[in-house]
Amino acid sequence: MRKLALVFVMLIAAWTMVNNPFSHTYVAGLKTGTMAVSGHEDSLMAEIEMKAEEYEVEPSDARKDPVWKVIPGYNGLKVDVKKSYEKMKKDGKFNPDKLVFEQVPPEIHLRDLPPQAVYKGHPEKPMVSFIINVAWGNEYLTGMLATLKKHNVTASFFLEGRWVKNNPGLAKMIADAGHEIGNHSFTHPDMKQLSGAKINEEIRKTNEVIEAVTGVQTKWFAPPSGSYKDEVVQIAAAHQLGTVMWSVDTIDWQKPSQEKLISRVMGKVHNGALILMHPTESTASSLDQLITQIKAKGLQIGTVSEMLSEKRIVPAKNMKE
Repeated sequence: MRKLALVFVMLIAAWTMVNNPFSHTYVAGLKTGTMAVSGHEDSLMAEIEMKAEEYEVEPSDARKDPVWKVIPGYNGLKVDVKKSYEKMKKDGKFNPDKLVFEQVPPEIHLRDLPPQAVYKGHPEKPMVSFIINVAWGNEYLTGMLATLKKHNVTASFFLEGRWVKNNPGLAKMIADAGHEIGNHSFTHPDMKQLSGAKINEEIRKTNEVIEAVTGVQTKWFAPPSGSYKDEVVQIAAAHQLGTVMWSVDTIDWQKPSQEKLISRVMGKVHNGALILMHPTESTASSLDQLITQIKAKGLQIGTVSEMLSEKRIVPAKNMKE
């Protein structure tokens, strides 16, 4: 009987604790708080979803161009709603600076178009590239490499095959410094005047000597003096090389003053510019200021491959990891 009485008392006490008004108030408070937090989360997520479209960018297809032959494609941007929410939930409010994006590739790529010489990058890409053609000018190369290193800039050096054969140490120095290596023919001929067999030989021999000396397989071909015909582009493509020209010329072989060279480039520089130069005294003495002024315009400096890639330039804080 004592045990039954004890159980009865415990049941009465438990019923009283659960059903007293204070317990009801406490539980209701918990439910209300949970609903409020959940509702706030849903509200922020919904706001990000609603506003995402304002900040998204459609990708741009690679296309033919009546003036520039072809224009590379450029990735679009799509908001990653979940990752954006994770960055904003601590503050509990929408902040466009904390949006996280993923890049969306275009449907048509440069490789999908018939081979054509490329003169410039996409006009929305805030980047330029230095095309440095090397067949002479050894005495200025180390100074130019030092300046590029000082500014943490990588360039694309297009090397003549004969020059690589005679200067393997310098060729390897350029490659070891992290710069892109391109094909600039073997003997620096007028490619437009050559037969198909000779064009093929010039490109093939240069690829072979560059790979033998530096270990690099080239991706791009720059015709000497910018002279080419469609057959040159087609044969280069058969060697898996794109043909590149330029949209801004230093004309440094004319030995301009430092002021004139910088003025010439800065007066024409633009998004997607491919800037032609050589290892000359004019370029070597101007390079430091040239890089500084280009960066001051909000332009990055990268290799030809980086310049012509579809990768969109977006602040790192907004990129999806």
